Amino acid sequence: MTTTTTASSESLWRNRRYLTWLASDTSKGLADALFAFALPLLTLIVTDDPAQAGIVGAVGGAVLAVTTLYGGVLADRHPRIGLMILGSTIGVVLSLAFTVLASGGSLTFATLLVLTLLLGARGGLFDMAGESAIKQIVPDAAMGRAQAANQARDAALQLAGGPLGGALLAVGGWLIGAVMMLAHLIAAITAWMLRHTRPVAHPSPAAATDAVVEAVPATTAQKKTSAVAEIRTAFAWLFAREDLRAVLFISTIINLGFNAGLTTVLYAMQQAGHSPAVIGWLSAGAGVAMLVGAVAAPTLVPRVRAGVLAIAGLAVATAGVAVLSQLESVWSIVGVLAASVLLLPALNAALMGYSMVAVPSELLGRVNSASTVLAIGAMPLAPLIAGFGLTWAGREGTLLCCAALCAVATAMAVASRGLRSIPTESGWAAHAALFETGA
Repeated sequence: MTTTTTASSESLWRNRRYLTWLASDTSKGLADALFAFALPLLTLIVTDDPAQAGIVGAVGGAVLAVTTLYGGVLADRHPRIGLMILGSTIGVVLSLAFTVLASGGSLTFATLLVLTLLLGARGGLFDMAGESAIKQIVPDAAMGRAQAANQARDAALQLAGGPLGGALLAVGGWLIGAVMMLAHLIAAITAWMLRHTRPVAHPSPAAATDAVVEAVPATTAQKKTSAVAEIRTAFAWLFAREDLRAVLFISTIINLGFNAGLTTVLYAMQQAGHSPAVIGWLSAGAGVAMLVGAVAAPTLVPRVRAGVLAIAGLAVATAGVAVLSQLESVWSIVGVLAASVLLLPALNAALMGYSMVAVPSELLGRVNSASTVLAIGAMPLAPLIAGFGLTWAGREGTLLCCAALCAVATAMAVASRGLRSIPTESGWAAHAALFETGA
């Protein structure tokens, strides 16, 4: 009891290793956000074809999904912080290539496709190491608050990414690449600093285990086991957990529906003649709402059951996509989109925090990658739905289809006992233990 109380009262902002990790992960996240914002607009500018823009987005999403599976294996076999350094260094190189191509006027459908493929593979292979490293830095009792802080960070990136991306793109695509290169460089340097900053004492037994994982890249047994077998183990573990498996399928459907809807709105605005700077306000509006939601998340997560937060967040997002189908004004779209994402930070913090507590350290990289792939597995279809949907069904018809997908996810959440039973933050460890013992 004493250990739990101490961990719970520990301030994340006094945890030097967490702050260093946050700086590295945030810098990498900024680079990813800028490219994600610029990619569809650059493709539309180059090709003037929503279908081709959808193909580029789909390829990037598919490559990310496939390589993320192997990224989880890497994160469990090798030092996670070392992988963070390597991944950010590769990001510097790829961003430099993007900058050179953009400044020379050499961006075409083909070059954007190749860049998307390479940057997607970089993210899939190395980003999981950064996500898994947090468990060796933050105690289990503070994991919900850490995930809420991460949601606030993501909201700030969302808030800054749109207007910043729009402003940089107004100057030229090369400037997007230059800022990406700088962000990846900062991520590599701070990850190196994290590697050389050791804790005086491990904040929890789980962190102690992770310290061993960091020090010893892979056991003999791991080296003899194939990557495919290790991935299969992660999926088997996930599907055996009643408390987690329903979330996987629900995440897949809601991510597809909501992201297809958002992409449809973005493509439609670009085709209607809106500038990148104006389109950037979509991200800004969503970022403001998510920042507000992230500020509220540390209060909600310890007090409201994770299952209740999940159902409420899904219902609000579904309603938002449906309403978007009837709107044309830029500012009304911004307002509804902002309302749609208001509860997502608390939802994500609760479900991601619970998963971090529930997953054994030695499986963390692979289970995180498996759950991520299942959550985003259908997302490569989102730009295809948006691109071809606008061509065949128009804006309203495409958005109503997206809203129907979101409604299916919400109905599944309401019907899922496994999701509804997940408690508040203080009960996560005990609740997860019930499933470990088969009780």
